[in-house]
Amino acid sequence: MKPLTKAEEQIMQSIWKLEEAFLKDIVEAQPEPRPHSNTVATILKILVEKGFVGITPIGRVHQYYPLVSKDEYSSSSMRTLVNGYFEGSFTDAVSFMVKQKNLSVKELELLLQQIKHKQAKK
Repeated sequence: MKPLTKAEEQIMQSIWKLEEAFLKDIVEAQPEPRPHSNTVATILKILVEKGFVGITPIGRVHQYYPLVSKDEYSSSSMRTLVNGYFEGSFTDAVSFMVKQKNLSVKELELLLQQIKHKQAKK
């Protein structure tokens, strides 16, 4: 999966949230200061070319919808990050976060409980 730029990710966040949206809806969903609609339209064109967004023509306007789910993109991004910085080891990635104090022991224990709970359901 191709990586997204920060601007593309910001637009995708809006599309994932809205599920289906017209250009004006996507522009309105952007944080202040909002980008110009021409800028958003250009980014949408790129997202369509990259295969992240689909288009439904409705009259003279287009309705946009995600072709890649937020979970799919998040998973791919995490794998890329872990492969690039931690030699593919999720254990090393979590250990790094604990060392950097981005993840507390309490949060780590909660994560372990969630993993055990999910594995018990299988």
